[in-house]
Amino acid sequence: MKRTITDISTVTGVAALTVVALIAGCSTEPTDVPSADTTPPLTPTVALVDDERIRNAAVNEPGSWLAYGQTFEEQRFSGLTQINRETVTDLGLAWSKPLGERHRVETTPLVIDGVMYISDPWNVTYALDAVTGEEIWVFDPETDKEMVRYACCGGPMTRGVAVYQGRVYIATFDGRMVAVDAATGQKVWDVSTQHPSSVSPFTVTGAPRAGGGKVYIGQSSSEFGVRGYVSAYDAETGDLAWRFYLVPGDPSQPFEHPELEMAAETWDGEWWTLGAGGTVWSSIVYDPDLHTVYLGVGNGAPWPRDIRSPGRGDNLFLTAVVAVDPDTGRMKWYYQQVPGDNWDYSAAMQMTLADMEVDGTMRKVLLQAPKNGFFYVLGREDGELLRAHPYGRITWATHVDMETGRPVENTDVYYEENPQWIFPGAGGTHNWQPMSFDADQGVMYIPTHDTASFFGLPEEFAKTGIFKMREVGMTTGLPIGAYRDQLVAAAAPEPESRAYLKKFDPLSGETLWAIENEGNRPSGVLATAGGLIFQSDGQAGYISAYNTDNGETLWRTEVPGARFGPGPISYEIDGTQYIAITSGVDLDYEGEGKLFVFKLGGDMAMPLAPALLDMTIPEPPPLTGSANDLARGDQLYHAVCANCHGPLGQELQSGTRVADLRRMSPETHENYQTIVLGGSLEDLGMRSFANELNEEEVEAIRQFVISRANLAREEEAQ
Repeated sequence: MKRTITDISTVTGVAALTVVALIAGCSTEPTDVPSADTTPPLTPTVALVDDERIRNAAVNEPGSWLAYGQTFEEQRFSGLTQINRETVTDLGLAWSKPLGERHRVETTPLVIDGVMYISDPWNVTYALDAVTGEEIWVFDPETDKEMVRYACCGGPMTRGVAVYQGRVYIATFDGRMVAVDAATGQKVWDVSTQHPSSVSPFTVTGAPRAGGGKVYIGQSSSEFGVRGYVSAYDAETGDLAWRFYLVPGDPSQPFEHPELEMAAETWDGEWWTLGAGGTVWSSIVYDPDLHTVYLGVGNGAPWPRDIRSPGRGDNLFLTAVVAVDPDTGRMKWYYQQVPGDNWDYSAAMQMTLADMEVDGTMRKVLLQAPKNGFFYVLGREDGELLRAHPYGRITWATHVDMETGRPVENTDVYYEENPQWIFPGAGGTHNWQPMSFDADQGVMYIPTHDTASFFGLPEEFAKTGIFKMREVGMTTGLPIGAYRDQLVAAAAPEPESRAYLKKFDPLSGETLWAIENEGNRPSGVLATAGGLIFQSDGQAGYISAYNTDNGETLWRTEVPGARFGPGPISYEIDGTQYIAITSGVDLDYEGEGKLFVFKLGGDMAMPLAPALLDMTIPEPPPLTGSANDLARGDQLYHAVCANCHGPLGQELQSGTRVADLRRMSPETHENYQTIVLGGSLEDLGMRSFANELNEEEVEAIRQFVISRANLAREEEAQ
């Protein structure tokens, strides 16, 4: 069902419907100004990538990888055939490069005119000879490492850069957009994407997208009090062209653009004091055929809608695909997948564009497998819902009503009344890891995982109806610490997690075949015209090539100590096809992230396996805290420290390497106040928390950590 807007007042409450907006969407706020240290613009001489070149790349230069998703369509399917089912057994390492950091490595390299452009987790960007790996130039944007405190799940990361009109565009982790000359690595301009419309500063982890003369970026960190928006900058000058907000701000103030007046009718309470979320933290796609930019909008924050919008409501434009005019910033249409999002079911996952025959008619479609477990096929002209099939395990909803476009929620799993494990979890059935679409077959290869999360309301809110944002740290709005332990103990056991690679038909909803991964964290994929699909196991430390017809394993190589996530890419130079993939470090190992490049006949030895970390927990100092001290330390630890250091003192399983505080050395215990309050390790991103904590609170946290270390040692001894 579709609605056309002729009167804003007529659309209240129809957030799950397709809407064609004929109202202005251009932000009126002041234009960002490039920083004073910019250098005079250089005349581009290499990487002369424009819209026409990207648009025709699949036909004219299948050996290039021009954009994050390969081309504007983001199908991530290689037309190269030198590496195929018959030759793949001869695949070997051509070269590798260390990336210098052991944090999460989620970057997709680009290859243009024989040069590879790639960034490490702190946005240090390299131009490399794509045949040999030799460095051509290195640019360090000097990312502010203290911003790690605003990062979801610990540690810095980036998903890549954009190359356009002779520039390399770097969206830095600390929230800037930087343009450098592709030939020299010299900075051309540098602007901040931060705006005081959010409760908190934010990080940027997504790859910027360029097209239509502009470069686009959103932000992450919604759980820190961020109000989501996307900024569009003039690719040449860095001037702000427009800014599109995805959730309304304080309704007592003028709205930045008219769509927000409509959106505000679907919110309740004082959502703007919480930030409300709606960040576009990954997927932005430019459509040259329809001259449209599609924004994949993230979850609400805090997660429970009873906290965020207590009168319920659809909470536009959370968990939606929003189509925007790239010239004016005016909204064309939107489709909301999860009205009133209650589970962190972000729609910021990869969006793929294609032309497909749907019900006997050729349609320009948008394909997406978001977190919520349903695979969507939308019409790109107007956002019409064409298909919504489940592609993994789902308990939160029974189906999507094709008449209304709304999901039908399962009333048996309302966690507000009954805290419980729900599928999919907050990680989604599919997350940021790339998919691959074979347009000839009309099938999508999807990395999926069936993993539940435990949902419930936080203790104070459940008992009193009062909720407060944390002064520092990530605020999901779910129960934490000892209270969560009590709820989990009373619930059914945690379901087992499984990860799969699936060949999926978007129109019929049929899974044509599925491979179960050894680990329960899937990695991105790349399918090729050689009849292969490449995927690394996110935890098991190997890369595989499968037969696209039946999923049979045709080639596999071990990469000890690697922690994969990004999808591979393929490129060709001087008649030689290459497969490239980046990896972080497995949590059990020393070492750093790496880039691996393979070719037929490659004979370079794999880097030596990194040394295993000593995972034993040393005997901590004596526990001197009282029961009240430990309870207070538990609360403070999970409010302030757990985002980086892991829940209950355990490391986050996210590919990052942040210290497990149970393993603190005697010296670290002795200097704990100096580290936490004095900022003695701020060069590592551990800045001072003197504005948030006092000495007594810091000691309570340390005592809690000691108690958890003692408990772990007791468990190890059993």
